[in-house]
Amino acid sequence: MPEIKQGVIFDLDGVIVDSAVFHYRAWKKLADELGISFNEQANEKLRGIPRRESLLALMGFNPGEDKILEYMDRKNTYYLEMVETIKTGDMLPGVDNLLVELKSGGFKLALASSSKNARLVLGKLGITTVFDAIVDGNETTKGKPDPELFLKAAHELGVLPSSCLVVEDAESGIAAGIAAGMHTIGVGNPQALARAECIVSRTAQIDSAMVIKVLSGDSHSGSDAG
Repeated sequence: MPEIKQGVIFDLDGVIVDSAVFHYRAWKKLADELGISFNEQANEKLRGIPRRESLLALMGFNPGEDKILEYMDRKNTYYLEMVETIKTGDMLPGVDNLLVELKSGGFKLALASSSKNARLVLGKLGITTVFDAIVDGNETTKGKPDPELFLKAAHELGVLPSSCLVVEDAESGIAAGIAAGMHTIGVGNPQALARAECIVSRTAQIDSAMVIKVLSGDSHSGSDAG
């Protein structure tokens, strides 16, 4: 019988690179200009959520389509200015070794991010060709926790959802992975990521042995951070 293919699907911000801080600074700059109170705690609620939904959550009301488009463009301009500073080698510690290890172990790799700038960031990092599939906010209509993003990534990998593992740092991302029928590893806050099958404090703690264990269903919810 042919070997069953297995896939590992990575989120971008907070998992591969810490560009999440750029999103926060861009939203903060826009909020300050609009006279809206916004801090890091409020920003946590925007993790993994598409730009439009994030803007409406930040404002607390619908300002009308023209203003929505204007404010989204303004925020994205601020973010892109910051992204320009990203360079090869700015990946989070251990990510490059993990990608090489998984690739050499025969896993299919995908990047699935709600960000419409995911390909730009991957290009800056010099790792675009590492991934067998890349799905971003330009190709989907529903944001996390809807599973559309991850299901599309699995389809492009040619791997069954049940044979895929999602690596996420956001509660909405873990929820999306579960809704897609996939296994999950959470990176970061154990309380926010409590539904993940396995939780680590940083991506560097993940290795192929952990991936195999979680994909086999032989894992437990809770922190595996050492």
